[in-house]
Amino acid sequence: MKRDPSPTENRPAHPLAERGTWIGLGLLIVASVIVYAPVGDHGFVTYDDPEYIEDNPHVNGGLTLSGIGWAFTAFHSSNWHPLTWLSHMLDCELFGLDAGKHHAMAVVWHALNACLLFLLLLQARRARDDTFPAFFVAALFALHPLRVESVAWASERKDLLSAFFLFLLLMEYGRYVRTGSRRAWIASIVLYACGLASKPMLVSVPVLLWMVERWPLRRGAPAA
Repeated sequence: MKRDPSPTENRPAHPLAERGTWIGLGLLIVASVIVYAPVGDHGFVTYDDPEYIEDNPHVNGGLTLSGIGWAFTAFHSSNWHPLTWLSHMLDCELFGLDAGKHHAMAVVWHALNACLLFLLLLQARRARDDTFPAFFVAALFALHPLRVESVAWASERKDLLSAFFLFLLLMEYGRYVRTGSRRAWIASIVLYACGLASKPMLVSVPVLLWMVERWPLRRGAPAA
């Protein structure tokens, strides 16, 4: 008598269990580093960088208790994004005002975001036998000229951080929809809060989630 497969056996393999996924991740990292490596020789620019970093004593003093308190209470430069301030403070703590190293950290964040997008798209496709479409979109994101501003301009760290938390949020929300995991639901809320604390633009996430519910999650769509 043939044994029915268990739920565990029916569950698709995690994308990180596939060799093609690791190859894709490696290529995204290498491509991002090669393309954006020249920013390591760049200095700060005169637009926003002085106000954000160079001439901001709360930031260029590194990570301090007073600086952390300021980050969560200040609306400096017409923005409230404490996690972005903390990211700049950490860079100043580690590298001082060496602009090249601040830019190098931006390259690291961007490469990480490209990898997260790749994994997110694999999760959405639920197909492990063909990673190319997901890789192509992630590579387009990684290398598209529109991303240059976010990587080469130190003051756009907020863009990189908000994308990081957004991609993680979408991955956790997808896991919540598939499994009903309470932990994934809580993680989604926490990641949303972190995204808002990186860049207020993420107020649009509820609309994005409504779109994700329609596709690729296909929840709430009218029956065919």
